[in-house]
Amino acid sequence: MGYSTVAMASMTGFLQEWHNAEPFVVAHTSGSTGTPKSIRLLKSDMRASATATNRFFGIHSGSVLAIPLSADYIAGKMMAVRADVAGCRLLELPVSNDVDIKEHVDLLAVVPSQTKSLLLNPDAPQLVRNLLIGGAPLNDDLARQVIDAGFSAYLGYGMTETCSHVALRKIGNDDIFHAMPGISFSTDSRGSLIVESGNFSWKKLVTNDVVELVSAKSFRWLGRFDNVINSGGIKLHPEELEKEYRERIPSLPPFYLIGETDDTLGQRLVMVAENPEDILLDNIREIISDHHKTPKRIISVTSLPQTANGKLRRILPAE
Repeated sequence: MGYSTVAMASMTGFLQEWHNAEPFVVAHTSGSTGTPKSIRLLKSDMRASATATNRFFGIHSGSVLAIPLSADYIAGKMMAVRADVAGCRLLELPVSNDVDIKEHVDLLAVVPSQTKSLLLNPDAPQLVRNLLIGGAPLNDDLARQVIDAGFSAYLGYGMTETCSHVALRKIGNDDIFHAMPGISFSTDSRGSLIVESGNFSWKKLVTNDVVELVSAKSFRWLGRFDNVINSGGIKLHPEELEKEYRERIPSLPPFYLIGETDDTLGQRLVMVAENPEDILLDNIREIISDHHKTPKRIISVTSLPQTANGKLRRILPAE
């Protein structure tokens, strides 16, 4: 599952591309919300993003950044760009779920599945000045463990097209994302987030992320528009339901919720779970009393499907 290789996150190839004469670099989307694709990112946009992040975290020439992520994806590329822009050291770690930190770093970028190994290292909270988590939502239980361990941790919101995050949320404060400098937000008729900035070539991006807009500079993330389930005329956000399930039934194995076609309801709610032998639908229905919010059936899988870089692939498995 996730990052299972032990290859080093070598940036050599990317840095050669970064320093060549072309005004762009080629990046690849993750495939978590659609077919993976290659896109061109302007180096000027990447520098603008790196500069904003460095200022936020106080990164300078004497800082140390650490990366256990592949240079094939935007998170890895942008850590290299941040180090290059600041003129500081980049510590390249094995691309693995087992992140082993043995020295002080000012900023460590990881995906949620990699935080678990950090929690096993009692020295990590003192060695890592700031922990930047991205790539996928962080469940509440893992977030509590990160805070209880003493990490200064942030969750990033962004995408390949925006050259990494355009908003950050301090884990432990609240569930609101705050815009990076020069970024503003609005929503479209679907309630999906629109990101605007005069500092980047893209100027305006319409996303498929449904949000609750708090202000032009902040929002609360609800889930992907692509994932919304319309069951009998009631719209269900699976990401929000999954959070509720975890809060009320902590013993659940890894799972996600998805819609499948139903002749009567249009779509019905289904749970996909890892080896859910001990899960009884009746028990879930007792705890989650609203029948619209309970799964109509459970699909068992050995492991949840993931993309090449460890993100959840929310699909209806073949049976």
